[in-house]
Amino acid sequence: MGSNSFKELTDGRVVITTSRKEEAEALETDIKSKRGEELEAILHRRRKLRMVIRNISEYITTSNIEATLVNQNPELSLKAGDITAKYIYEIKKHSRNLVVEVNAQTRKSLLQNNFKLGWMICKVEDYLVATRCFKRSRFNHRHQHCRGEVCPHCAGRRKMRECTANSSEYKCINCATYNLHNKNARICDNHSTMDRNCPSLQALLDKYRQNRLLK
Repeated sequence: MGSNSFKELTDGRVVITTSRKEEAEALETDIKSKRGEELEAILHRRRKLRMVIRNISEYITTSNIEATLVNQNPELSLKAGDITAKYIYEIKKHSRNLVVEVNAQTRKSLLQNNFKLGWMICKVEDYLVATRCFKRSRFNHRHQHCRGEVCPHCAGRRKMRECTANSSEYKCINCATYNLHNKNARICDNHSTMDRNCPSLQALLDKYRQNRLLK
């Protein structure tokens, strides 16, 4: 058994990667059996795929979504257990969206076909959310380890409510950092880190998508 990489995190945890799933499982078992009282070994497991069904009617709930979808759309060949409803959230104009967990085959069926929910034809897409530190505006970063704050609009060392920059003066700290280390492949950094079209954000979401879909 061999490891591909060994990385120590700032919070004291250690991440070990292996070439095969079987090696990771054997390593987890070995650590628990020999050092279980001192160390906690957790095997990373791929998250289920999450999708968001947009603009559902008020009659659709987390309790009836699966039965409704299966009964109204026999052409999708769905069965009980293929969809797990997580939660409903509302956005502007009282539009209701439903987040569900699915397997890879169910995801493919939903994306390739129009389907009915009640009296509506609904749109579905992958549900991907990037974790962002609210202090330094970094992705996949824990705010507990931050010192000071970085404005998400101008990348200055100030709180967002203190920022007076206009849009032409915006600077994304994530894209600016990328440019610092990739001088021959620069990307646009003249935007807020909260911009949905941020190149760094889109690259991260693409990575999430690949990690969840690749077997």
